Amino acid sequence: MAKFQRHVFVCTNERTEQDPRGSCAARGSAKVLEAFKSKLVAAGYKRIVRPNKAGCLDQCAHGVCVVVYPDSVWYGGVTAEDVGEIIEKHIVGGRPVARLVIPDAELTGIDPFAGSAPAQSP
Repeated sequence: MAKFQRHVFVCTNERTEQDPRGSCAARGSAKVLEAFKSKLVAAGYKRIVRPNKAGCLDQCAHGVCVVVYPDSVWYGGVTAEDVGEIIEKHIVGGRPVARLVIPDAELTGIDPFAGSAPAQSP
């Protein structure tokens, strides 16, 4: 079998209701994942683009988070209604859906390479 051209990771992390960060599961990530599965198959991408469940992607403040690899495009606030547009514009057309992209400067987490020079070869 050929390798997948892309993976679509959908955060399905679930936290307690008391957690102030909330969770993608509580915001509808299961519906987003199912929409990707059904719409990718309908578009003829069954063994070309793989929708995957993901644990926490550390972008809780951005709502349901979706990452498309190897493109390294991070989407936030994704709803099941947005999935068709992501498939049409990004997966098929090669252009990320700008209104849903999380800008690099807003991604949470620590860049382990920030402030350090790349290793030099001997």
